[in-house]
Amino acid sequence: MSKVYIIHENMDWTRHLTARLDELSVPYEELDLSEGILNIGKEPKKGVYYNRMSASSHTRGHRYAPELTEQVLTWLENKGTEAVRVINGTSAINLEVSKLKQYILLQKAGINTPKTLGAVGKDQILNAAKELDTYPFIIKHNRAGKGLGVRLIRSYEELDNYVNGNDFEDSVDGISLIQEYVKPVDGHIIRAEFIGGKYLYAVKVDSSDGFELCPADSCQINDKFCPVGEEAAEKSKFRIIERLPENQIEKYEKFLKENHIDVAAIEFIINENNEVFVYDINTNTNYNADAEKIAGKYAMLELAKYLKDEDFEKKIFEDKDTEKHLTWLKAFINKYPNIKNLSVDEILENILNVEIGLTFSRVLEDAGVFKRDEKGKNAFLKFINHIGGRF
Repeated sequence: MSKVYIIHENMDWTRHLTARLDELSVPYEELDLSEGILNIGKEPKKGVYYNRMSASSHTRGHRYAPELTEQVLTWLENKGTEAVRVINGTSAINLEVSKLKQYILLQKAGINTPKTLGAVGKDQILNAAKELDTYPFIIKHNRAGKGLGVRLIRSYEELDNYVNGNDFEDSVDGISLIQEYVKPVDGHIIRAEFIGGKYLYAVKVDSSDGFELCPADSCQINDKFCPVGEEAAEKSKFRIIERLPENQIEKYEKFLKENHIDVAAIEFIINENNEVFVYDINTNTNYNADAEKIAGKYAMLELAKYLKDEDFEKKIFEDKDTEKHLTWLKAFINKYPNIKNLSVDEILENILNVEIGLTFSRVLEDAGVFKRDEKGKNAFLKFINHIGGRF
């Protein structure tokens, strides 16, 4: 069994996972990257590295933890051997710390997002509002978490007063978002949870007591009313709902696969016209205890199982349809240290097709060719007799 390394900067967000790993007797070690040293000359220890770094780390005094994490993940992905598996690698951390990047890739995948403009500088924030020309709208941070910097703005004058007033909060990366306000049809947002890139469940969140004017971001992991882990809150605002439409699940799973994200929560709003808008992707997701207890579903347990269940050789050997290919797979997998971070389509196109071609080229190199005439037929029969075969 491989050791699990948990990359983080906040132990409050790991203790429920480590409890589940203990329950499954999975060895683990916590890697707190709130500060540290990276020696790129060394090779990583073998094991499973699970990244759950948070975009809101700076609110806990860990300003550069995501930046350090990105360097560590790059090191793991490029210097690790086949014995190193990275969960939520560089692609995940890049999306975690930038909502603009999320929206760009979501739109590329054909997934609706609210209209959004990014701006740096107070004058440009005001100019972005003029360009959006929709009221009310949301202003929020590009790198956020916990609903940081979220406000509903009803007029240009209100924005001007806020931006040039004492209450203005700039994003830690300097980028403010001016975003169309999407009003949820019933005062709820929905958060779909994925583990191993596969849909687990969706939870409906009552946003009425959050940011009253921004029900979307108020439902991110917020100490006010979103318990972290598996301890019940006094009053639950979270309810696990029936399965989402299959086409929606397929679209989200495809997006996660294409962007190499293993564990995530995708948050969306449904408006009065039944239109769906995704407004956030969390790659360091937490889970609500009340909702899970009622539904009998425990995501931290499923996550621990996923981190444990990574022995691909055992899986292949125990499957009668794939067991015969194990020797061949092991022969070439060392050539591709990043293979576990690729999507199935990428493996098929960039690795398996190449390796199949190389295998067949070797077969052809060792093959004998006999001309289809009397002389060639006689030579072929002589060859068959020589190896003790029958024709």
